[in-house]
Amino acid sequence: MTETDERPARLGLKAQIVRFVAIGAVAAGVDLGVYAALLALDVWAPLAKAVSFILGTTTAYLLNRRFTFASSSGGAGKFLGFVLLYGSTFAVNVGVAALVLHVMDAPSINPGVLAGFLSWFIAQACATTINFVVMRTVIFRD
Repeated sequence: MTETDERPARLGLKAQIVRFVAIGAVAAGVDLGVYAALLALDVWAPLAKAVSFILGTTTAYLLNRRFTFASSSGGAGKFLGFVLLYGSTFAVNVGVAALVLHVMDAPSINPGVLAGFLSWFIAQACATTINFVVMRTVIFRD
């Protein structure tokens, strides 16, 4: 049996978006939960965002690789693509979150619930959009 025989057929764009959003909700729960917990412990907001981003995006990558983009193996090229993608979206995510806190004139330690959530949400939206486009068109393309 060849590798293509073992791998499920590639999903269409609509199905990929639906699964990507569902998996994204799970990963976002990991990200937001860790971020909120670290902020409650008075961890510096950019460090809290960095840790939560790493845990959330690792969850998203592993689940999307298997269930959204039907890739049973990572391979060196896909792993390198993952590292480059998540390295760049890491910078976007942490930078956007810090920028939102700055624009809101919120402190970077214990910024408050509203400022903390808004900074997380806007940063997550930017990173998620980049992740989907690059995963679909570069990392997991046929």
